[in-house]
Amino acid sequence: MKKAAIYGQPYAISSEKEIETLLKVLEKNNIEYYIEYKFYNLLKKRKTIKKSCKTYTSFTDLDSSFDIMFTLGGDGTFLRSVTYIRDLNIPILGINTGRLGFLAIVKKEHIEESIELVLKGNYTLQERTLLTVETTPETSDFKELNFALNEVTVAKKNTTSMIGVQTSLNNEYLTNYWADGLIISTPTGSTGYSLSCNGPVILPNSKNIVITPIAPHNLNARPMVISDETNIELTVDSREKSYLISLDSRVTSVPKHTKIKIKKTDFTIKSILPKNHSFLKTLRSKLLWGEDIRNKENI
Repeated sequence: MKKAAIYGQPYAISSEKEIETLLKVLEKNNIEYYIEYKFYNLLKKRKTIKKSCKTYTSFTDLDSSFDIMFTLGGDGTFLRSVTYIRDLNIPILGINTGRLGFLAIVKKEHIEESIELVLKGNYTLQERTLLTVETTPETSDFKELNFALNEVTVAKKNTTSMIGVQTSLNNEYLTNYWADGLIISTPTGSTGYSLSCNGPVILPNSKNIVITPIAPHNLNARPMVISDETNIELTVDSREKSYLISLDSRVTSVPKHTKIKIKKTDFTIKSILPKNHSFLKTLRSKLLWGEDIRNKENI
């Protein structure tokens, strides 16, 4: 490893110790690093960093010469970093200074240990599927960033009324979901919004997509697991003149009857899993599987 990018969001600037640890390890191993411009300016303002550092501002400033990207924050930070990497094949290691951490898996106290493992080649790469969205008529807000790592969601807007989401798979009609919305999730996103709507947990290397209705009116409407080779088409009917589409955390409003086409993106994101971590360990830890709260004090 010779060259690294670092990405963080404003709330991560309070994690001074973790930032200092990361930079110290990189400098000790003679790794050149570039910090995202806005994040760097915040660090300078708080005097977390006193010296000048190289920076980048957008996707066009990065290229295949970068060996790794470090994210400092939670899973939301990891998701936003993907908009800088796109199809460059730069693997990501998420350092968790946030709360949950299914993507940002490295705990604060394990930063140096985890990076040393990566430098020694003691890690695996998890390829993560993304979803691409096309709308008719075209939605300008998603013209460049028309992909999502977690999920694509359609949802009602400013009303208590439900929306109808007509859904077709590979040009064959499936059903019309009467609900507050519909989530189309990747395996990565299966532990996010979809999970909170009773969707299944899917391992990152599964070749699947999950369709999860949000508060469906029909009680027999259940989450559905399909192949990630499936082409999905949605058309929304609503009492309102528009509804919402979100790609991870990026949200826009579109007119009702806009047609949405969703399919697997032709590139993947690589997340780094050091040998001292595993997805199953993360699941047990974050979802408290196997915990017996009856014997916990102060509950």
